[in-house]
Amino acid sequence: MNTKKSTVIPVINIQGQNCTGCATSTLCSEYPSIKNVLLQDIIPGFKLEFIFHPNIMTASGNLAMEILENTAKEKGYVLIIDGAIPTNDNGIYCITGEKDGRKSTILEETLKLAPNALLVIALGTCAAFGGIAAGNPNPTGAQGVGDIFLTNKIKTPLINVPGCPPHPDWLFGTIEEVLTKGLENIQLDDFRRPKTYYGKLIHENCPNRAYFDEGKFARKLGDEGCLYELGCKGSITYADCPKRQWNGRTNWVIGSGAPCNGCTSPEYPDFVGDFYERIIDLEVPANEKKVKIQKKIII
Repeated sequence: MNTKKSTVIPVINIQGQNCTGCATSTLCSEYPSIKNVLLQDIIPGFKLEFIFHPNIMTASGNLAMEILENTAKEKGYVLIIDGAIPTNDNGIYCITGEKDGRKSTILEETLKLAPNALLVIALGTCAAFGGIAAGNPNPTGAQGVGDIFLTNKIKTPLINVPGCPPHPDWLFGTIEEVLTKGLENIQLDDFRRPKTYYGKLIHENCPNRAYFDEGKFARKLGDEGCLYELGCKGSITYADCPKRQWNGRTNWVIGSGAPCNGCTSPEYPDFVGDFYERIIDLEVPANEKKVKIQKKIII
């Protein structure tokens, strides 16, 4: 019988400006189940130990904050940051916790924990790129983790796992890939997203692609046809939603008749356009006349 103990990897999950949607989504993981993630090896020989996670830990108050203090002095943990990081007024707009009457901000905890981490994962679009929290006019000065790293010259490896919210596979699949292949062998795009999950445009695998090629566009929700005229951003959005789908592979946004809003893009939400208004500026096939779609489209 093999009695070799698994390598335990401590995981700290701290939360910034968020809606808790990213945490809720990833805690609904099915393959592996969240029970397996928390209690068993995520892959043979490696076990994740979530020593700090606001949504599932039992510790609170001084006890919880002491965990962060003690961990910051060590090395060898994975740091997951969920939510944007406010920078105005010393980051006072988002508090991670309080110990002995002293409040600690997400900005402070990020600067304290990130340098000694093995790996930092920015979970969700707010953490990766600022997202909705950094939307105009951004009164709190919210930023993505990468911008914080750049400003403060933090060199810890960073992987962005955007989505509003991200699919649980994108998080745990990325961790599994790091453990099996090694961090240096993970292929990332220019925005530090794993190409395994963000390597192709939604447009390339969309079930409505044939309608697009034919120039058949829906004019209102519920119509048959490509959803481009109703604001679909699948032509500029990189993610594997069409193949992976959501809620136990039940469905996804376009399968439900709604347009993709481009939530995995660094430009989301301000610069991908209004949710239900079409993007413009590239000629594409149509039945009787040419219509235009944004130049970033790949046909």
